[in-house]
Amino acid sequence: MAFLFTSESVSEGHPDKLCDRVSDTVLDLFLAADPEARVACETFATTNRVIIGGEVRATDAKMPAILDGIEAAVRGAIADIGYEQDEFHHAHLEFQNYLHKQSTDIAMGVDSGDNKDEGAGDQGLMFGYACRETDMLMPAAIHYSHQILKRLAEIRKADADSILGPDSKSQITLVYDDNGNPTGAHKVVLSTQHAAAASQSDIRKLVTPVIADILPDGWMVDDADLLVNPTGNFVIGGPDGDAGLTGRKI
Repeated sequence: MAFLFTSESVSEGHPDKLCDRVSDTVLDLFLAADPEARVACETFATTNRVIIGGEVRATDAKMPAILDGIEAAVRGAIADIGYEQDEFHHAHLEFQNYLHKQSTDIAMGVDSGDNKDEGAGDQGLMFGYACRETDMLMPAAIHYSHQILKRLAEIRKADADSILGPDSKSQITLVYDDNGNPTGAHKVVLSTQHAAAASQSDIRKLVTPVIADILPDGWMVDDADLLVNPTGNFVIGGPDGDAGLTGRKI
């Protein structure tokens, strides 16, 4: 039986993805200094504020230098995403660090010992699958949603005066035939933050050829089924428009 299937992707500037990036940055900083380090870093972001907290463990001699470098690394990651707006600017936002040393009780439970080869915490397990719908072995809807946002980020970063902002979402609904194979796009939704001076017509003219180029030949939807910023203006975005939190996006 034929069916429709929808997947959504969010950009690097989405508040939750920004928080994931910050936590990843902290983890990378620890592992670069101490490959045996342990890091559980949660991040919260809102208007001109980023807060991190959690438990960390590293060699005592290396811990001070790691901690001293966290703020600069976090601000650098946010700058790389492209946030320089008045209400969320990498150089001016307030940064608060509440990381603390891992509990000895927790450490004891996850350390390897005589009775186990290696320790494991109580973190969640995620699963996915490979398929032949795309060359990347990813399901088509999520793959093309990702690629659209990736291309738009490249366009934005290549032009200092780009009308595009860092925060965006892409959602694609595909048509599948009776054999479970995708045959085309049914509907495409793209919401992207933009400069206040940009009209919705300007945004549509910019993103439409990008979407058409990403989708396979013959898959591009008609204008009526291409919804660009369907809720209207999207000037206020990122953590200023919607608070971000680690771990809410995969």
